[in-house]
Amino acid sequence: MGFAEYAAEIAVRVWDWLMTNLLPVNLVLSIVIVFFRRRDPRAVWTWLLALYFIPVFGFLLYLFLEQDYRKSKMFRIKEAEDRVRFPAKNQEEWIRERERGLSGTLAGEYSGVILYNLETSGSVLTMKNRVEIFTDGEEKFADLRRELSQARHYIHIQYYIIKNDEVFASLVPILKEKAAEGVEVRILCDGMGGRFIPSSLWRRLEEAGIRVAIFFPPVLGRLNLRINYRNHRKIVVIDGRVGYVGGFNIGREYLSKDPRFGYWRDTHLKISGEAVMGLQIRFAQDWNYAAGENLFQYGRYFREKTEDSGPEADWVGVQIISSGPDTQTRQIRDTYLALICRARRHIYIQTPYFVPDDAVLSALQIAARSGVEVRLMVPCKPDHPFVYWATYSYVGDLLRAGARCYAYEAGFLHAKGITVDGCVSCYGTANMDIRSFQLNFEVNAILYDEETTARLEESFLRDLAHCREITEQEYAGRNVIVRFREQCCRLLSPLL
Repeated sequence: MGFAEYAAEIAVRVWDWLMTNLLPVNLVLSIVIVFFRRRDPRAVWTWLLALYFIPVFGFLLYLFLEQDYRKSKMFRIKEAEDRVRFPAKNQEEWIRERERGLSGTLAGEYSGVILYNLETSGSVLTMKNRVEIFTDGEEKFADLRRELSQARHYIHIQYYIIKNDEVFASLVPILKEKAAEGVEVRILCDGMGGRFIPSSLWRRLEEAGIRVAIFFPPVLGRLNLRINYRNHRKIVVIDGRVGYVGGFNIGREYLSKDPRFGYWRDTHLKISGEAVMGLQIRFAQDWNYAAGENLFQYGRYFREKTEDSGPEADWVGVQIISSGPDTQTRQIRDTYLALICRARRHIYIQTPYFVPDDAVLSALQIAARSGVEVRLMVPCKPDHPFVYWATYSYVGDLLRAGARCYAYEAGFLHAKGITVDGCVSCYGTANMDIRSFQLNFEVNAILYDEETTARLEESFLRDLAHCREITEQEYAGRNVIVRFREQCCRLLSPLL
């Protein structure tokens, strides 16, 4: 008997044994899921349903997607690194005493949000900033190429997705040229999002003097055993003087060149001034973990560059906040909650995926029923069908509470953020879904500025011209198949 025949016979015997002993096997696996890790009961029931409806394979999915039993070990070093705190005590005192910093309504209404982020993660409020907003990929990448070409000391690039297409190809010559000039260039990419790049290309970049690191790299070819934990952050820092954060990744679809999506509507922020330090710290923490290089030992990366922040009247208050499965608090989600609860007039939300947890959903429903104008904008087409269908199941909950919901029809909506009362906004990489709140590594910027928030709200209102309003009557008229599909996906929402 050859090896192939022997292996096949063993596989058949194992399968027969599993089918014969399916009940005790499922019982043991259920005990593992229920008792070996404390987690949200909804997630437990979802996994148990998967286990019993998809015997054996359901548990294999659990091993690949959940992995909570390894969470402490996996992130022990990273969480220790992320506890690095920069001086913040003095700022806490002046915020409490209102000696300087924010003024008027912002100081009174949002000082609690500032203090929360300061206390939980050392996210310092910075005031000497200028913020530019990009909603079009062509404009964002054109500006990025201009800034990259002006780099003199270092370039730090971090994206969730980097694809091997014309967009990345337009950046590579600039990066190689800068590396040849002696500029330090580092590229950090997520192992899942970077699966489109062949290892040979990474090697060529390293041969050109560019440092490359992969966050949770695949272990066997493209097999990634930590697929459920994705570094979803998009950060670029150039010489400490300018930083980018937002929704655009590197790929042709983000320049509206993929016919499946059409026009790609996103939001990306370009920050100049003190807040760039927050993005630099976030990049350094992720780089340290992925590359094993401690950037904090080099002071040159952490000197503030504020000479381009402009006149004081144009300054924007910014806090850089981040969250992930390695943190004890859900900082971005909690910030959304705090902003929603402080709303008095209106809340505008744009997100490609709306799968909120109970707290966020309840807060939005309470706001809508309390007379706050709540408007939600989501895509009219899916890039991830299961999340898309789950999104529309939650849209109904908001409609019944009196919120207004819109489907963006001019292409694909990928912008991620919230604005409140024309005063404060929070935009970045986090979607308003359970995955972004709990499982993804995310980064957002809170903008405590009425003028900048007004510009974001103007973009939202302009987008309404390209939207179809989802009315409660239309929603109630969905056929049985659509309702069944949405409800099934909603049951799976803790896993999406």
